[in-house]
Amino acid sequence: MIEKLLTTQEAARLLCVSMAFLERDRWAGARIPFVKIGSRAVRYRLADLHGYIESQIKLSTSQR
Repeated sequence: MIEKLLTTQEAARLLCVSMAFLERDRWAGARIPFVKIGSRAVRYRLADLHGYIESQIKLSTSQR
């Protein structure tokens, strides 16, 4: 079963970032995975957003 896809606005709300942050991320090389549907529609899978959050866990402020 295919999970519900989130809009940019919904994904931004979930990540507590602006829509512009996600738009810049896509333009700069997409650290946050997204799905492109057709020529214009951009959507995010919830599992990918959770994976991104998990990948950002750091143990020190000096850690990259």
